[in-house]
Amino acid sequence: MQGGPGESEVGVRRLVAVMAVVLVAAGCGDAPVVAGPDTAVSSAATYPVPPQTVRPDEKPLKIPTTADGDTAFTLLGLTTEIPTLIGSHAEFQAKGQFVRIRMSVINNGRSSVSFAARRHVLIDDHEVEHEVDVQAMTIKRQPDTLDLGANVRLEYDVYYDLPKDAKPLALRVWGGPTFTDLKDETSTEIPLTQP
Repeated sequence: MQGGPGESEVGVRRLVAVMAVVLVAAGCGDAPVVAGPDTAVSSAATYPVPPQTVRPDEKPLKIPTTADGDTAFTLLGLTTEIPTLIGSHAEFQAKGQFVRIRMSVINNGRSSVSFAARRHVLIDDHEVEHEVDVQAMTIKRQPDTLDLGANVRLEYDVYYDLPKDAKPLALRVWGGPTFTDLKDETSTEIPLTQP
């Protein structure tokens, strides 16, 4: 008859069990996710989109992404007090000051949408609404109306001409027609500052 395991064999088994528990607790399978002040902890995989340097006169915005229908808007940067715009063939003076907003737009819908990139309205601190400055958009060669495909991302600037004493307060955006809003009559207002 064979005897049970010896004392040294039991010790080895205990050591192996303890090491297994320690390794599982330490999460040795994957590198830990480290969250900084501007990042959220997430286990979802992300695309390696290269970071872009903020332009010298631009203030980066940290505003949560906002949806209007199937379209998601992320406001990236704000520039105020631009006196003149220079394009490839023209120089254009502001009546007051140009305001530029950098935005990222993603169509999260299943089909393409007719997206009016110049429809957005800027609301200033006097609650006056300003339409996109068409001349500025043309000089800076920014998009107009385009077919935004399913899961397509677009990043561009919108330009407004505000009075010199006005400050941008919010941006009203339209995401394009949806099944529940075929004429794209509803919009979403995005504050340009966080509470």
